[in-house]
Amino acid sequence: MRRRERHGRGLRGPIAQPNALTGTTVPLRQRPRGADFFAECLRASVARTAAACPRAVVGIDIGFEEVPGNLAAWHSERVPLAAAVPAQAGRNGQVVLFRRPLEHRAHSRGDLRRLVHRALLEQLSALTGIGFDELDPRGETDDWD
Repeated sequence: MRRRERHGRGLRGPIAQPNALTGTTVPLRQRPRGADFFAECLRASVARTAAACPRAVVGIDIGFEEVPGNLAAWHSERVPLAAAVPAQAGRNGQVVLFRRPLEHRAHSRGDLRRLVHRALLEQLSALTGIGFDELDPRGETDDWD
């Protein structure tokens, strides 16, 4: 059965015919978008860093926000890409990456992966005093695609 496209909303109905053996349609895999893709990039970067230097992520909470929250206290004209908060009594250290500024600077998905990894390494290095060579011995410019 063919269905026509109406009002520019795209194809209507199933794209693939049901499987003859099971009777179910083929599920279409969609690429993660927006915050889901950014979270995936950050997870991969943290896993890569933890595998290379486990002591770098001990006692540090890592996360992301859409945009920097308190820009009134910021004294520069440039928007920050990430922030590091040192550990205090009863609190872990924190690394926060800002999703929208990083996405704005990336030209492709691979570029975003590299920017996320670079920002994470810079903040972890600032918090822990561990050098880049130890945090990522393979080099942060390796192909992520």
